[in-house]
Amino acid sequence: MENTIELKNVSYKRNQRVILANINLEVEKGTTIGLLGENGAGKTTLMRSIAGVAKGARGVIKIKDETGIVERKALVSYTDSLDGFSKGSKITDIVDFYSQVYPDFSTNEYRELSDFLDFGSDQQKLGELSKGMKEKLVISLTLARRASVYLLDEPFEGIDSMTRKKIVNSLIQWKIPDAVMMISDHYISEISGLLDEVAIIKDDHLIAHEKTENIREQGVSIEDYYEGLYDEEVTTNDESQKNE
Repeated sequence: MENTIELKNVSYKRNQRVILANINLEVEKGTTIGLLGENGAGKTTLMRSIAGVAKGARGVIKIKDETGIVERKALVSYTDSLDGFSKGSKITDIVDFYSQVYPDFSTNEYRELSDFLDFGSDQQKLGELSKGMKEKLVISLTLARRASVYLLDEPFEGIDSMTRKKIVNSLIQWKIPDAVMMISDHYISEISGLLDEVAIIKDDHLIAHEKTENIREQGVSIEDYYEGLYDEEVTTNDESQKNE
């Protein structure tokens, strides 16, 4: 199978603090992968590095054989926080901006998504949206692009449980079949049915990359596998400190 994402020795520092250390990861086309880890582990920085938003990442980041930041950005749809828009910006203006900046943005696809998620009128201003409504807008804008890679960073934060389940159950239908979808989320049990693979980050390192099929064959859930591996890492580190 052809790899859509290839990361080789990807590292990132901010103010002399290591955020990512020598991340190596390959993701085949069509894969839906969960990026798991505790807060501060480096998940967002890794996604921002893949998307070409985080400046200063070292190592090789390749999307469909493209390594340049401009070329990668054209292939990746990332859940933007919309901080670049004022609170007075109307939703319709944001949609127009996306359609002008991203040639692969489908206005029709956006309309279908916005109707499905039902977050209000396009005449509403960004500052008038609740946190959950804003997240729905971000999801709609992200999935309306016909991209090779979708990066969903905590996409359901602020969304009520019923709506969250509705989105999760229909998420795959919105992505292109050959595209990679990477989801970083704390609702592991809810998204586990979507995932083909999981990649787990702890203390700025990638500690596991496994197919969910192989995990389930071991008789454990994705959530239990993640928590068990995390506990194992903690125990190992504690033992190492005792022996020093």
